[in-house]
Amino acid sequence: MNKRQIERYFVELARIYPKKCMVVLTGAAAGVLYGRVRATMDIDFSARTRNWDAFAEAVSKISARTAIEAQYAQDIDRWSPITLMNYQKHSFLHKRFGSIEVRLMEPAFWAIGKLSRYLDSDTRDLVNVFKKMKTPWREVASVAGRALRLSPKSTACFLFRLQTDDFFKRFGKKIWGKRFNEKDAVTLFHKTAGVE
Repeated sequence: MNKRQIERYFVELARIYPKKCMVVLTGAAAGVLYGRVRATMDIDFSARTRNWDAFAEAVSKISARTAIEAQYAQDIDRWSPITLMNYQKHSFLHKRFGSIEVRLMEPAFWAIGKLSRYLDSDTRDLVNVFKKMKTPWREVASVAGRALRLSPKSTACFLFRLQTDDFFKRFGKKIWGKRFNEKDAVTLFHKTAGVE
């Protein structure tokens, strides 16, 4: 799925759902719109609208028509044990399609879900998006640290910590260059997270 297909999805959705709605994309579809293309045939997003039943019916129709499967919720923060914090306030406008406003999370907030899952496809997405968007490593470490600190304690927190440490160690220089210091990034991440 490419940028044109994603935007076409929302053009079609706006035609049959002409009511005000704010969408915040996440997952690989957001990665495509950041400017990094990876094959995906689904679209993940949060949606804020007053008429949820009518919106859900419209999404079902458009997904059937376009063969693009949609995973969506009023609040995608509930999808993972690691909080996305106030991700809606940390998003920016991509484009308006009629009365539907499509937004993208700031890359460091979008990365929380990728670092939580941490498949090979996720690390590739993270590397490409951070390079494309010129996301500073300090921002990534600070946002990830706050997310870990504010999440309910669970085994997922332990994995998130290990996976974020690993990401900085394995991919930091590839993204931020030879002068990147993995120890500084991990230290900032741990300090912000309140890890002893």
